[in-house]
Amino acid sequence: MGSRIAEMRRWRAGTVVHQRLHDLTGTLAVVTGAGSGIGRATARAFSDVGAIVVVADRNLDTARETAEMLNTPDPQAGGSRAVYGGGAHAYELDVADEEQVRRFAATVRSQHGVPDVLVNNAGIAVIGTFTGTPQETFEHVMDVNFWGVVYGCRAFGDQMLERGTGGHIVNVASAAAFTPQKSLVAYSTSKAAVLMFTDCLRAELMGHGIGVSAICPGLVGTNLVPSAEMVGLGVREQRKLRERVTALYRTRSYPPQKVGEAIVAAVRHNRALVTVMPEAKARQWISRLAPPAMRFGARFEPDR
Repeated sequence: MGSRIAEMRRWRAGTVVHQRLHDLTGTLAVVTGAGSGIGRATARAFSDVGAIVVVADRNLDTARETAEMLNTPDPQAGGSRAVYGGGAHAYELDVADEEQVRRFAATVRSQHGVPDVLVNNAGIAVIGTFTGTPQETFEHVMDVNFWGVVYGCRAFGDQMLERGTGGHIVNVASAAAFTPQKSLVAYSTSKAAVLMFTDCLRAELMGHGIGVSAICPGLVGTNLVPSAEMVGLGVREQRKLRERVTALYRTRSYPPQKVGEAIVAAVRHNRALVTVMPEAKARQWISRLAPPAMRFGARFEPDR
């Protein structure tokens, strides 16, 4: 009983330490997959509240475009340039390469300091059933979407723990994490793993003043799924499916800027789970209240 009480006191003390992130002015945020989409929008959201941002992407050119955009913002929007005269820095990074992630973390520490916020956003999507997905493709999705998150949390989490002043880690999952779909088996599995990993890590790091959040968006207006690799289908079937998915995104998509703003709010208020978009919220509640309905829905194509 005494150990439980002591642990609860550590959690409370950790919450107090984390409160410094209510004001993100002058903090250092690292965002992976920041060359486009949610990553770029998230980098912009942190810059707009006065954070210095390190943007990383597998494509160095797009990472540099993001950094340039943040370093020359609209004067009315504020941002790191308005506060410090420029605060975005671009790096090339393949999150699926553990050694590369470690070197990147060491470089960030030596060049910019220990991050206050880490956003593990980099990810890929593959459309296909389990039987239609080659093993190497399935493994690659897990390497990027799940192990890339683990590598980032380990490399930067260790730095935050050593510094001892708290911080925050955001892992971008998806509404697919609690929405089974037969045509998104690899992607949904990877995001479900991210969601559970995030909950476990949050429990471990809470007493150290390090918050951990999972962000679960629905259909966001990016190129992630419309441009995803399609497996187990012929050329004609791929073309038809891509047309349907693209049309679906046009009618139901959500601006990535809203996701970026939700991520900033999750850090400020130390939220464990944030579902973005009414569709994602509805799916979360259905998965909790009526799991059989979700399993039944998994039998149909997600775009029909």
